Amino acid sequence: MDIKMSNVHFRDIDDSNESIVRNIKLKPGQENFIETVDACLKEANTYSEWHPVAIYDDEEIVGFAMYGSFGPNKDTWIDRIMIDEKYQGKGFGRIAMMKLIDVVSKEYGVKIIYLSIVEENRAAYNLYKSLGFKFMNERDPNGELIFKYTIS
Repeated sequence: MDIKMSNVHFRDIDDSNESIVRNIKLKPGQENFIETVDACLKEANTYSEWHPVAIYDDEEIVGFAMYGSFGPNKDTWIDRIMIDEKYQGKGFGRIAMMKLIDVVSKEYGVKIIYLSIVEENRAAYNLYKSLGFKFMNERDPNGELIFKYTIS
């Protein structure tokens, strides 16, 4: 891995970074794995529980993520994470997920975090399994596989 974990951090989406974040591109063939940034930001404007963030490496935007916590049981999701095509394969997804787990669990005071993926997204499947997410043998209403991470 050619990046240092300490350089990866998150910032809220605002006027200083929104246009760059909206221009994040995925590699060809990945478009069906996740909603666009535009769709995510529209959803975050509709549902205040969603918290969209830009993923930075130092001062460079390398990706986007969105997480939130819902309902009386505080069901907490890392709902979206995408790394721009030019930064994929460098370890940013793994480091961002590790840091997001920490940020999200502390922000919401939870020990369980959920996510879902399109079944064909083998790279995400392998990454999340390697980080300790467990497939729950369930699918969300869109047919995506639901995973659960338990902080010990």
